[in-house]
Amino acid sequence: MDLPRTIPELRSMKAQGVKIAALTAYDAGFAAAMEEAGLDLVLVGDSLGMVVQGHATTLPVTLDQMVYHTSCVRRGLKRAVLVADLPFMSYAAPGPALESAARLVREAGAQMVKLEGGRKRLEVVRALTEQDIPVCAHLGLLPQAVHRLGGYGVQGRDQAAARILLEEAQLLQAAGAELLVLECVPAALAREVTAALHIPTIGIGAGPHCDGQVLVSYDMLGITPGKRPRFSKNFLETAGDIRAAFRQFVQEVRAGRFPGPEHSY
Repeated sequence: MDLPRTIPELRSMKAQGVKIAALTAYDAGFAAAMEEAGLDLVLVGDSLGMVVQGHATTLPVTLDQMVYHTSCVRRGLKRAVLVADLPFMSYAAPGPALESAARLVREAGAQMVKLEGGRKRLEVVRALTEQDIPVCAHLGLLPQAVHRLGGYGVQGRDQAAARILLEEAQLLQAAGAELLVLECVPAALAREVTAALHIPTIGIGAGPHCDGQVLVSYDMLGITPGKRPRFSKNFLETAGDIRAAFRQFVQEVRAGRFPGPEHSY
């Protein structure tokens, strides 16, 4: 049986050019099926607010709900790295961030917490890493900032915005972040950021040049209501069943076949 993945191993995968395959999960059953498929990382995303709870945004999700769903997913995993989102307003300052992250690690079994934002999150990232809580940062489209952004559009299209995103990625790395999710940014910018960092980048709508890829599981199974995001792909449509869809996702990410040009900006 394969030994559990570790966060240092994810850095080694970047160094070796091995793509990291990740999906979101919200319960033990899906988590176990993802583990069988060979996922390296499973994210308990606050996307559960939209795909599980039926909200229009991720903002209503509470810390208690994240602890509950993360603990469910933990029981389905033995090997993959487990990352949990810090929900909206649970990490506005170092004190609350430490309390929130401690619950996700201690009560729910998360190995890493994810938070959104750049320069304004540096103090929080430093506080968490100083207490040995690994951090996955998140730049580009920030779902928790949907009202400020005015929707779910591509970020970093112009030169000034691209420069800021690159600078913030480097600052987050210097503050101690171990991973960086890049969401809905042009593929060329994601490639530049990935080359500039020694920590792995995980793309979602960020083109093929990131060190790994993540999708919302409901999107890649084609069961999210409404229009599927352009950057996603319905793997269930060709795989035939859910376990085969997860395996196909891992295979296509590893081989560099997903995402293709049609999934990139």
